[in-house]
Amino acid sequence: MNLVVEADGGSRGNPGPAGYGAVVKAPDGQVLAEAADGLGVTTNNVAEYHGLIAGLRSVLALAGDGATVEVRMDSKLVIEQMAGRWKIKNEGLRPLALEAAGLARRLRVTWKWIPRERNRDADRLANEAMDAAAKGAKWQGDSVPASASTGSAGPVDVTGPAGPPVDAVAPVASEPVASLTESKAGGWMGPSRTATSLLLLRHGETPFSVEHRFSGIGDPALTPKGVAQAEAAAARLSRKPYQIDVIVSSPLRRARQTGEAVASRADLKVIVDDGLREVDFGAWEGHTFTEIQRRWPAELAAWLDDPSVAPPGGESFEEAARRVEEARDRLLVEHQGKTVLVVSHVTPIKLLLRFALLAPPEALYRMHLDVASLSSIDYFPDGPSLVRALNDTAHLR
Repeated sequence: MNLVVEADGGSRGNPGPAGYGAVVKAPDGQVLAEAADGLGVTTNNVAEYHGLIAGLRSVLALAGDGATVEVRMDSKLVIEQMAGRWKIKNEGLRPLALEAAGLARRLRVTWKWIPRERNRDADRLANEAMDAAAKGAKWQGDSVPASASTGSAGPVDVTGPAGPPVDAVAPVASEPVASLTESKAGGWMGPSRTATSLLLLRHGETPFSVEHRFSGIGDPALTPKGVAQAEAAAARLSRKPYQIDVIVSSPLRRARQTGEAVASRADLKVIVDDGLREVDFGAWEGHTFTEIQRRWPAELAAWLDDPSVAPPGGESFEEAARRVEEARDRLLVEHQGKTVLVVSHVTPIKLLLRFALLAPPEALYRMHLDVASLSSIDYFPDGPSLVRALNDTAHLR
């Protein structure tokens, strides 16, 4: 089902007493759910982002992951930032934008700006919430609809760990919206609480890693120590509690060698996915950080400051993030409910961890991954992604 979200937020004073509202509609305009709440004292933009988050959560409660939705708001700033056309310069908005983006990645979203007069329903809900808050009360809606992802008839918790509560999601439809939802990658996923587990294994040591050189799409082989590290990882992953169903590797030799070590013990074949390759460092390939700092000081400073900046002749972290997201979505659709060993590199593994944590791009510089280290993420079709391990090197001791 194609759904529509109309969302808004307001502040009486900017900053001042604020509230948000969101409504989910069917294509024919039928209202399927409403959500609203007061926010205390904050700004218009913060309230608008809270409205967006509430609307996206309501869609997930109604239709589950993969639903197609058009988001309509009269906030040009929120629409343009979520569409990726405007940068987020206000650091106070960044956590909300990241939370909204994480929810949007679970759906098939298009973003549309509309004039204020066409956003009256969401504006009305936001004002009702502010009016209620001014009286010391909370906006009240009807009961919450049955969840399409669980098939239950009871209340659905559509609150997240870091976001605003959705105090009421008032249904008009009497039955679940969908029993199957289309995923972003084009497949179909039925309602399920079984996690798809990605075990993220960084390749073993190479000559470049020994000398701390930038190693992107160049293709060095493992050192003898790197081969031993791959075998140690393979020995660990062949024992309980691990039970690998699929092995997927970057196309680069150092990752494939590491994956083959595990595959030989697990009696599996290594599937190659180009989306899991390391970022292309361009002219910096094979150089140390000090060498780059001396030869390309301005370019290095810009690269460290902005994820949209690429090394000379290379690939930006922003570009790599889109590629890795697409690879992740393929894996989650093609291997739903399975345990997948992903053999890759520093940047793709850090990106996957960053996405799962809903962390900002700067988090890439706050994580360390050793060679042959193991991290893991569980993905739930009807819930959040959970990071269960990061940089585990117990098998190398």
